[in-house]
Amino acid sequence: MEYVNFGSAGVQVSRLALGLGFRGQSDEAEAQRVIEAAIDSGINLIDCANVYGLMDDRANIGRSEVVLGKALKGKRDDVIITSKVASEIGPGPNDIGLSRYHILREVERSLRRLDTDHLDVYLVHRYDETTPLDETLSALDSLVRDGKIRYFGVCNFTAWQVCKALWSSDRNGQESLICVQNPYSLMNRSLETEMFGMVADQGIGIMAYSPLAVGLLSGHYSADAPAPDGSLWATSRKAVFETALDGKRGQTLTAVQEVARESGKTPAQVALAWVLSHPEISVAITGGDTLAHLEDNLGAVGWKLDDEQIARLNEASASLSTVLD
Repeated sequence: MEYVNFGSAGVQVSRLALGLGFRGQSDEAEAQRVIEAAIDSGINLIDCANVYGLMDDRANIGRSEVVLGKALKGKRDDVIITSKVASEIGPGPNDIGLSRYHILREVERSLRRLDTDHLDVYLVHRYDETTPLDETLSALDSLVRDGKIRYFGVCNFTAWQVCKALWSSDRNGQESLICVQNPYSLMNRSLETEMFGMVADQGIGIMAYSPLAVGLLSGHYSADAPAPDGSLWATSRKAVFETALDGKRGQTLTAVQEVARESGKTPAQVALAWVLSHPEISVAITGGDTLAHLEDNLGAVGWKLDDEQIARLNEASASLSTVLD
């Protein structure tokens, strides 16, 4: 495994993180085994959220944190864990957003589910236009000072929103964000327009989520064949699969498959290696649901695409900004 500084912080994290969305996993015991295997393989960064639960079912909100807490027994001091706040977790008026009230309440709930006394990185899940940014940042700063979290970052912010947050923290003499977490893959290169230049200038790292475009680049799908029975794109995403790999997206998948054959790698490993080839990306978050997925994704580190292969993948995917979440 390869390790880098986590964004602008000194703490070292694995270049691959394990995300606990578990969209295709229904067995908590198996989910725990996947987490434990990831840690044993050298992955020391586990990405979670207060709304994550098995099968991406809102009835299972919080269960991913519970499973992670069980997997961390005896290993807590060697693993960097994240959780997130902002998404809707209930029907009440304060069950959503980034108010001080919601943040301070939800961090305590996450800590109880995780059975730990601190989060290593607390991430706001989205920008909240209904709450003053200063209120959000003040709450996060107080959590750092109280020892409830070590660092914080932001998810799904635009470049200008990140800049505003940096400026606000600096103006108020507060702790500042260390990283951003946004989607980035061969199917969605929108970060390159403004975010890449901004993070390079400010010394912030990017956690790239959905680096396999919600599995379209995993090697299980083809541009000219139906989605495999039982797969995500044959079940909950069946209605949109017919157009998901049209045009340039299908051409990009074909290019990934060609490079994979030449390299003796899998499509997932090629797609992940391409994401990690960008110096702006600190970490790619893999969302494998099974031990087999995890083993495949681990093969993305320890080797590099050559310049010609990167150029070919760049050309095939140029200007793609498909939003997949």
